[in-house]
Amino acid sequence: MRILAIVGSLREGSLNRQLAEAAGKELSAVDPQAEFAILDWADVPLFNQDIEVPAPEPVSRVRREVLGADGIWVFTPEYNHFFPGTLKNLLDWLSRPVGAGQGQVLDGKPLAVSGVSAGGSGTACAQDHLVTLVSFLNMRVMNKPRLTIPHGFDKVVGGRLELGDSLPYLRRQAEAFMEFVR
Repeated sequence: MRILAIVGSLREGSLNRQLAEAAGKELSAVDPQAEFAILDWADVPLFNQDIEVPAPEPVSRVRREVLGADGIWVFTPEYNHFFPGTLKNLLDWLSRPVGAGQGQVLDGKPLAVSGVSAGGSGTACAQDHLVTLVSFLNMRVMNKPRLTIPHGFDKVVGGRLELGDSLPYLRRQAEAFMEFVR
């Protein structure tokens, strides 16, 4: 089983990337046979129909990776009570038909959502907006459990996110997602 993580922040050391890395470790503990990878998509251009066909190579690459995944796990920050515009751009590319007679690559894919934020909502607002969009794109959303971690910078020790009391919730989500994907 292959789980592909999409981190909504492009910053290499972002809290959500660190959360995704921790989720990968939890998935390995839940199912040692599971593959977990974080999608590299920083080179995906802004969506523009003038360059849509043929798709730019970075877009073709991320589409292949999404197609090859059994499940998608999104880790989103919250910017002004919404998910980042860069993540919306990626989803716009992924929502477009791949070619003649082919649909878009997100159709029917199982999805889990998590996030850590500096503020008090723990990305709950961003996650709700994201779920609205991906539901329209016909993804199969695992609505429970979702993980929202507020006040993320308070959980940073030596430059690294320390999940502490949030770790059991991440483990529970990993277990539930593996069952959901199966």
